[in-house]
Amino acid sequence: MSQHPAGPPQAPAGDSKEKPFLGTQKRLPEFHLANKVVLVSGAARGLGLTQAEALLEAGAIVYALDRLPEPSPDFHTIAERAEKELGTSFHYRQVDVRDVPNLNKIVEEIGEKHGRMDGLIAAAGIQQETPALEYTPEDANRMFEINITGVFMTSQAVAKQMIKFGNGGSIVLIASMSGTVANRGLICPAYNASKAGVIQLARNLASEWGQYSIRVNTISPGYIVTAMVEELFKQYPERREDWPKQNMLGRLSAPQEYRGVAVFLISDASSFMTGSDLRMDGGHAAW
Repeated sequence: MSQHPAGPPQAPAGDSKEKPFLGTQKRLPEFHLANKVVLVSGAARGLGLTQAEALLEAGAIVYALDRLPEPSPDFHTIAERAEKELGTSFHYRQVDVRDVPNLNKIVEEIGEKHGRMDGLIAAAGIQQETPALEYTPEDANRMFEINITGVFMTSQAVAKQMIKFGNGGSIVLIASMSGTVANRGLICPAYNASKAGVIQLARNLASEWGQYSIRVNTISPGYIVTAMVEELFKQYPERREDWPKQNMLGRLSAPQEYRGVAVFLISDASSFMTGSDLRMDGGHAAW
């Protein structure tokens, strides 16, 4: 018969009854991101910001990159929480992913400051709903320049730092279920083509950079209810009812539902996963 010590169980190292510390190595260590440096583009708001917070909770040092002069007010709340509650830090750098020289400069400065570069979530992107017969070449090129070339150049800048420091890393590109299917009733030919390009880009980057222990995967979300989508529902109220009926769960997703997958793909929990697309669309494309 085994003997059990008297008294209540002791909290894991790094924890206390008053203030548990998230991201301790005592709990699912493969998800542990403490001291790792991760960049998230398009993280001034929306999905990118939500995923950045999840990375912070796992212990990572996170840098948000975005073209907005100032991030949303939520950013500052999360940054304060990172410092006071999570034992890490959250930083903002303004950069347009089309400004490649400045992008490279900022990424290199971050790498030099910390002496490492461990991860990237490339969430910067734009959307435009326009019939194919009415699309201008200027609008199409802008879409591809941000959604494909911008993602490519951000990944390249981060990979160069990963290779320099020799520790490998994980790169996650935000694609879409729209890279796999044409959305019924949503007229977005250039956007859908750009997301298909992101999925294929990730496969090719994975094939080239695997030799450096750099993994590259994509996340393909389904419909997410963000502030931007809420505004879209005002213009097209029928979509609020129609869209949930198009997937197997019968509802739309929230940004918070993509927190776990961000930590999974950046962390060692997915250490043998590369060149893959993780589609999270409520079964929309599985009918």
